[in-house]
Amino acid sequence: MRRRSFLKNSIPAAAILPALVDGYTVKAFHAHSPLMQALMNPAIETDHVLVIIQLSGGNDGLNMVIPISTYGDYFNARSNVAIAQNKILKLDGYANTGLHPAMTGMQALYNQKKLNIVQSVGYPQPNFSHFRATDIWMSGSDADQVVNTGWAGRYLNTEYPNFPDGYPNTTMPDPLAIQIGSIASLTLQGPAINMGMSITNPTSFYNLINNVLDPAPNTPMGHELTYIRTIANQTNAFAQRIIAAAMAVPQQGAYPQDNSLADQLKIVARLVKGGLKTRIYMVGMGGFDTHSSQVESADTSIGFHASLLKELSDAVKAFMDDCQFLGIQDRVMGLTFSEFGRRIKSNSSMGTDHGAAAPMFIFGAKAVQGVTGTNPTIPGGASVNDNIPHQYDFRSIYASILERWFCVPPTTLQTILFKNFQSLNIVDNKACTGVTDDPNQSAGEQLITNYPNPFTTTTTIKFKTKGKHTLIQIIDMLGRVIQTPIDKEYTQSGEFTVDFNSGALPSGVYYARLQNEQTQQVRPMLKVR
Repeated sequence: MRRRSFLKNSIPAAAILPALVDGYTVKAFHAHSPLMQALMNPAIETDHVLVIIQLSGGNDGLNMVIPISTYGDYFNARSNVAIAQNKILKLDGYANTGLHPAMTGMQALYNQKKLNIVQSVGYPQPNFSHFRATDIWMSGSDADQVVNTGWAGRYLNTEYPNFPDGYPNTTMPDPLAIQIGSIASLTLQGPAINMGMSITNPTSFYNLINNVLDPAPNTPMGHELTYIRTIANQTNAFAQRIIAAAMAVPQQGAYPQDNSLADQLKIVARLVKGGLKTRIYMVGMGGFDTHSSQVESADTSIGFHASLLKELSDAVKAFMDDCQFLGIQDRVMGLTFSEFGRRIKSNSSMGTDHGAAAPMFIFGAKAVQGVTGTNPTIPGGASVNDNIPHQYDFRSIYASILERWFCVPPTTLQTILFKNFQSLNIVDNKACTGVTDDPNQSAGEQLITNYPNPFTTTTTIKFKTKGKHTLIQIIDMLGRVIQTPIDKEYTQSGEFTVDFNSGALPSGVYYARLQNEQTQQVRPMLKVR
């Protein structure tokens, strides 16, 4: 094949697929996104970095963050996979909840005040398809809304509205975002173009900085590939910046062996310390779709899921230790997410099926230590269809990171996330000026009740609000929001009531969820015949 024919025939693929350079892919992530502006706009003067860890497959949150205060209900619902109570890892100063015994690294981070655990994160109409649920989390859309941009991509687009035109430049000489271990995902997609660079695997990264190419085959196509690589290297404005950043870090802390996530995070730490102005890094690991053989029958604390949690925990702990060794610990914040959780009740194959809400980890030296939210309510006699209702919308986590870590103004947040989502006290509010927290979080106070309970058709919900935006949602056992009795702004604080008429809904457990600014509570209600 002639070189001209090869290039001509390659154009359609190049328009769809990211360009390959030394085994890594480069996709220009359009910078009209509010994410990158708050990340790297000099006017905001922030050098903060966000690391997003994707746990693909749907992680079983109930066996990762284990409810100690309601352990009996937890065990009864999933006795064949439940972690023995005497093996649960304890958290300093918090007796209600513990961690899977494989997660000693995460336990250490919590006890070092570097971890916040957000309970029961989800959204109103959960989707149990891996592909669609992943799109929802990455785009930050409603479940019934198809959005072709990512939440981080939209943020970057508001910060760098003309990208890639005029980039790199002296103000922003580096990639806006970098994904390691995969092609760039929907998370980083801007309105016109994807806004980052993808390094397909750690080997490609080390080949790049050592000027080593994966051998091209000794064929006409191989010769053309060598030519393309040469041209790409000459035109790739970011390659030399990445090489220079990597070579500026001669030594790093220790990382676990045979741990793919650790290999990815080691690269992130090296590039951050090396001076890249990149603000978002995305890494990931798979295997969390544990329908069967999730645990070993003789010892439920070991098995496939335990191995995954150990890999995650060990990798994050090594990464945070390395950040401290390199002196960048105050600049780095991380979060974990999975496309959904698992059902409350385990199945007969010693596994768990696709579910709804699950916990998220927020880690970093500037994370607010604690458990945000309460242990999920587990009904007695849980069925195979029962799900954990969400306490927090996942977009509240995004809003909190954008506002408190990247200093995005509230008005811009609604442009990025389409709606007003509560900002949570999960990041040290000193990271950005002008962010304040409610000193009274109403800990232990009953903010939402209902009477009668049980009820047959109608029950009166009584709730307290501090004013401003207040939301009440009715959630069924599948995790779906079926009614929204209250969604309004209150000009003053007080106690109010609203009637819930269940109509023809079947008998069973329902949840009333109250959200008032940073505060939320979930109240179980029982409908009987």
